[in-house]
Amino acid sequence: MNSPGNKLLKQLIYLEKSNATAIYIQAAQQIINAIQRGYLTEGDWLPGTRTFGQLFKINRNTVVAIYDELASQGWVEIIPNKGTCVLVPEQKTAAIKATSQRIDQVHDYASTTGFPFRSSFNLASTREQNQIKYSINDGQPDLRLHPTHQFSKWYSASMKRKSLISKWNQTSLTSYSAFEIQLCNYLNATRGFHIKSHNLMSTRSIEMSLYIVSRVLLQPKDIVLVGHLSNYAANMIFQQAGALIKTIPIDDDGIDVDYIRTHFIKDSIRCVYVCAHRHYPTTRALSAERRLQLMQLAKDYQFAIIEDDFDYDFQFDGSAMLPMASSDANGVIIYLGKLGQSLFPSFQTGFVIAPENLIAEAKNYLKIVDSQGDLIQEQMLSELIYEGEIHRLIKKNIIIYKQRRDFLCDCLTHYFSQHVFWEKPSGGLALWLRFEPKISLVKLAHQAQRMDLFLPKIILYQDKNTCCIRFGFGDLNEEEIDIIVKKLRDAYNLVLNS
Repeated sequence: MNSPGNKLLKQLIYLEKSNATAIYIQAAQQIINAIQRGYLTEGDWLPGTRTFGQLFKINRNTVVAIYDELASQGWVEIIPNKGTCVLVPEQKTAAIKATSQRIDQVHDYASTTGFPFRSSFNLASTREQNQIKYSINDGQPDLRLHPTHQFSKWYSASMKRKSLISKWNQTSLTSYSAFEIQLCNYLNATRGFHIKSHNLMSTRSIEMSLYIVSRVLLQPKDIVLVGHLSNYAANMIFQQAGALIKTIPIDDDGIDVDYIRTHFIKDSIRCVYVCAHRHYPTTRALSAERRLQLMQLAKDYQFAIIEDDFDYDFQFDGSAMLPMASSDANGVIIYLGKLGQSLFPSFQTGFVIAPENLIAEAKNYLKIVDSQGDLIQEQMLSELIYEGEIHRLIKKNIIIYKQRRDFLCDCLTHYFSQHVFWEKPSGGLALWLRFEPKISLVKLAHQAQRMDLFLPKIILYQDKNTCCIRFGFGDLNEEEIDIIVKKLRDAYNLVLNS
């Protein structure tokens, strides 16, 4: 018999008993892989079940299951009183051969493609991995505050709803979902809107919302205006759509609308991207006067306003100014928001509010990237809105985040008696920290890393006029804030005096 040696088989198959995948499936998959790559060829005989079991220290019944699985897929033929013979199913395409016949590379996977493709520097991840104990982000919620225990209860209850089960096999939507209706009601009640379901599209995230809007709105070479400074992720989305990004100055009242009027002509601008509630990264609010000026200019110049309201829910002092979109009578504003930041992290959702014709087109794009969405998530969120649970969670977390903001300001005052300047934001989960005298923030990040403090690139802003950090405090408790500010002070002093 033309049988592969037992030594070869031992090199081809590695069984991991701690793996969640059943042993017989692991073995069958690896044998199939060896056949596809040419290490086992048609006509080769596999060892008997008893011998195979002894080789890999597994039960004979497991070996029988392995061979049955291979036979059911057509990779082997089990011949009574003879054994198990390797088959190669009829090829409809060219056979796959191993790139190397070196048996020590049998479990290797290619590290590079066998074809060219265009890589993008702009899309290089800014999510740097690190093993450092302490870190600062750009203003993320604290996952430890999310009601994980309640989540399982909500999730289980939603799974059992007959109304949800009936939707699982639907191939098309015949009407607006309960979630869309509830979300409209919620936004009308909390953000001053007067919208209906046809004015709204829900997505997986606010980033997905912006990506889809950019595909609907932008053509190559279209001009998009953003503030100086601006959101890195948003800029990358615009660039991938082929847009030309132009920056406009920002002062204490937000973006300079007069600058737009004096430097651009009618029909030259496609859209203006603005975080009116709290500008990213500086946390500056767009004043009421500037809002009115921008909306009038958009009407006169025929451009769209993309209003990114990513942290509307986190208002600590006074009442939040209503979104510009809530008073848009001319259809010039596309509003982006998110819901569920006080819930379990995977149950956050983005949404777009815009005139009906744009929403209809945006949903065509949404069907391509996310045809069904998450029915369970939508069911659960609609119930939490209806029951008022989301409102209660937001109110509860706001108390904690406000305390953390105030404590951070106290720590900065205590550890930095000079050299740093900031304004206490009225809301949000980040503070804009300015260093004076200016230092190299790259060197600061390097020194901080030596002290077990990680400063990611996305929070560092430096040019000839700027030396600032967007200091996210939302995910830090008071003990962590105290330690981090002290480490930051020590790192700053070392760089300043070097």
